[in-house]
Amino acid sequence: MSRQRLIAFLAALAAIVGLAILVPMSSTASAADCATAWNSSSVYTGGMSASYNSHNWSAKWWTQGETPGAADVWADQGGCTGGTGSTGGSTGGGCSYPSWVAGRAYTTGAIVRYTNGLYYIATHDNPGYDPTISTWYWSPYTCTGGTGGSGGTTPPPAGGFVVSEAQFNQMFPGRNSFYTYSGLTAALGAYPGFATTGSDTVKKQEAAAFLANVSHETGGLVYIVEQNTANYSHYCDTSQSYGCPAGQSAYYGRGPIQLSWNFNYKAAGDSLGIDLLHNPNLVQTDASIAWKTGLWYWNTQSGPGTMTPHNAMVNGAGFGETIRSINGSIECNGGNPAQVQSRVNAYQSFTSILGVPAGNNLSC
Repeated sequence: MSRQRLIAFLAALAAIVGLAILVPMSSTASAADCATAWNSSSVYTGGMSASYNSHNWSAKWWTQGETPGAADVWADQGGCTGGTGSTGGSTGGGCSYPSWVAGRAYTTGAIVRYTNGLYYIATHDNPGYDPTISTWYWSPYTCTGGTGGSGGTTPPPAGGFVVSEAQFNQMFPGRNSFYTYSGLTAALGAYPGFATTGSDTVKKQEAAAFLANVSHETGGLVYIVEQNTANYSHYCDTSQSYGCPAGQSAYYGRGPIQLSWNFNYKAAGDSLGIDLLHNPNLVQTDASIAWKTGLWYWNTQSGPGTMTPHNAMVNGAGFGETIRSINGSIECNGGNPAQVQSRVNAYQSFTSILGVPAGNNLSC
């Protein structure tokens, strides 16, 4: 081969080699930054993004509590780096987050250290609500791998409910599709003491007691709203300073515990960080909010009784006292023994499904 032809051949070979090297380099793009970590208690609407397992995901439509990659509602947008995409927002990061400040605006995903030494992550934008009260806006956050001090971690958000999805379906074979198991488990974080207090038997007894009363109130989780429409206008207490801004007939029974009256909608909404006074329909359109209102009453309200239903179960007062806290003399003390027995029958059925004894003091 002549010297000129050798030079031309080597030049062509160099060009080919250079092209082979340059092509993959030019086509390799760096991974996108991770969006705010997915949180099981947050509501996402179509087009909203979240990161999970080092991938960004885009919601196709409204969703809550449906895990990216396991539910068709999420579209995979590809791998991502940074942030907390691999943890779903429940763990990660060093323990060096700022202290919470009352009245300071926080955006979704912000992490703060509260005065109790524990960490919380904002699940919705908020103007500085207390993390331990406004559970709609904040969720517990597990902080690992840092120097946050003693007590600098929290247990993961409610999970491992003592009632499995299969048992739930067995309890409510004809339930309305609105009352989802995922909606219930997403709501549990609002009241972390529910079905987690005491022995394993007590935990299951409390879950069975709550679900038995819920079953009675809703015809086996069939009814979302009160069926007697003639009662609707009766639930407006105009003596309250805030009145009934959603309308005279807006505060009828809704959800698993059939939340009713304007003052109950306001109190439940204030506790949960949701404006239910002006938006009572949320209790019949959002499964997680509906379940949260039921848990609100169960864990915080004594009603016509002398204790909350939660305290009745964890302190050994018995199932009968939960009935008294819900309907008082309307059913108890001979008011309507058939209704009492209906609740007791459901409770005994559910404790049997969970494999625990029903305990004493079943009636009121």
